Amino acid sequence: MLEVLLLLFGEAVMLFGALGILRFPDVYTRLHAATKCDTGGAMSIILYLIITMNAPALVRAKLLVLAFLIAMINPMVSHAIARGAYRYGVKPKVVVDMYAWDNP
Repeated sequence: MLEVLLLLFGEAVMLFGALGILRFPDVYTRLHAATKCDTGGAMSIILYLIITMNAPALVRAKLLVLAFLIAMINPMVSHAIARGAYRYGVKPKVVVDMYAWDNP
């Protein structure tokens, strides 16, 4: 039962992340939706695979390492992309630009 909930949660997060990419107005909010989608959705689906897959322990360990790497690397890459876009001159379509406060 837990594995089905993990799969459904992962699919729902992926769906809402995809809708966010389509609906949000600028690169920063779209990047936020994509990051949540990748991190939460992919990790839930990987956990589903680990629980339900009839595979050797080495394969399951590799999937755990993959989930760990997704959790660690995805937010850093997202931040780097957002920072690069900001430095390139892409301004956010928001009322408050807190990044500009820290980097005049």
